[in-house]
Amino acid sequence: MFNLVKKWWKYLTAKLTGSFEERADPKVQLEQAIAEARSAHTRLREQAANVIANQKQSELRLNSKLSELEKLNANARQALVMAADAEKAGDAAKAQQYNSAAETIANQLIQVEKDIDSLKSLVLESAKASDQAKAAVVQNSRILQERIAEKSKLLSQLDQAKMQEEMNTAMAQLNEHIGADVPSFEEVREKIEVRYTKAKARAELSETSVESRVLEVEQATANVEAQSRLSQLRSELGLDTATKAAEPAAEQPAAEQPAAAPES
Repeated sequence: MFNLVKKWWKYLTAKLTGSFEERADPKVQLEQAIAEARSAHTRLREQAANVIANQKQSELRLNSKLSELEKLNANARQALVMAADAEKAGDAAKAQQYNSAAETIANQLIQVEKDIDSLKSLVLESAKASDQAKAAVVQNSRILQERIAEKSKLLSQLDQAKMQEEMNTAMAQLNEHIGADVPSFEEVREKIEVRYTKAKARAELSETSVESRVLEVEQATANVEAQSRLSQLRSELGLDTATKAAEPAAEQPAAEQPAAAPES
């Protein structure tokens, strides 16, 4: 049961995320990404500043210990000198006191030297961490500047993409229904083609109708009458006899013509 609920939760999360990504404005998301990058860079700078501050504090503590060491060394030397002077003066008690003081100072010297050794290691480590933090800030600053510079390019590409999408939508609407009162380009073209084909069909039917045949018959009759009248005119002019006499001569076969005389 728990696994089933877990699967459904993951499915719903992925579905909601996908729906959000589809409807989200890329320009707003780009601004959010740049703002987040700037915030991350600010946080990185603060962390780097803390690392560098720790380095500075370690250096100050080291310098303080070095000054303390120098002072203890001077005090120890002074105590030994004063103990030696007391011994020369025959004051054994005072000499003992100075020697005890010198011994106490020597113990302090040993502890300070140990602290200095620890602080030196800490300063070296903090210096290394500080250098890494500075390098990280420089590198992240360069990346941030590149992203800010790339922002203009991405916004330009986004505008071009929107323009292309609008053009694609406009082209698609030429082949789709725009609305109830506005036909598509394809519908208008089909309507025109239907009217054109119907007009052509009516023209072909007109060419093969009875009226056209009657006209052909009338034309043929007129042609016969014209030929008859021409024949009558030829007879009156005597051209008809000459034409008939010329026709047999032209149509006589070559075999019926008289043969040529044999050569002697």
